[in-house]
Amino acid sequence: MAALRRWWLRQRYGQGPWSALLQPAPAGEWVSLDLETTGLDPRRDHILSLAAVPVRDGRVCVSERFERRVRPDRGFDIDSIRHHHITPAEAADGISVTPAVEAFLHWLGPRALLGYNLGFDLAMLAPHVRGLTGFALPNPQVELADAYAARARRARPDVPPNLEFAHIAQALGVPVLGRHSALGDATTVGLCWLALRRPRG
Repeated sequence: MAALRRWWLRQRYGQGPWSALLQPAPAGEWVSLDLETTGLDPRRDHILSLAAVPVRDGRVCVSERFERRVRPDRGFDIDSIRHHHITPAEAADGISVTPAVEAFLHWLGPRALLGYNLGFDLAMLAPHVRGLTGFALPNPQVELADAYAARARRARPDVPPNLEFAHIAQALGVPVLGRHSALGDATTVGLCWLALRRPRG
């Protein structure tokens, strides 16, 4: 179904400015994505920062990262600050969300997306992506928690897997880098994905 939808989108939008999003995803490369937001409701909360790092050839390519601080359309409270450590003054120095998402889409191209709780991040991006392109993001998607759960169930089918982010990282021997910063979480997810794909001895 995903291939059919991509084909249909290429027929309709393939000659437009977003044609790069509709090309086949390159094999063996993922983009680990993370957002920091003012809250956990995609219908009313706002993006504060967006970071993504390519993952390929057995490494997380932090030097090729995409990173933007985003200026929200409204204020946010102390609970939000405690979570992501971004103050209103720091947020005010960001750029507006539309050019941030536009730049990200041009940078992303057709590459597969990787994340932890990726569905939430994509829900936050969705109205901005559709407003810019006219269609939903067509890129293949990989959820780290699902991949980890599948491996854990193969090893211990009688034990429900612990899918907390810190536990996944610890179980895979990956340090948690800058928790609740978009770049730190995106990098940690990329390292976890590489650890998951590593042949088990």
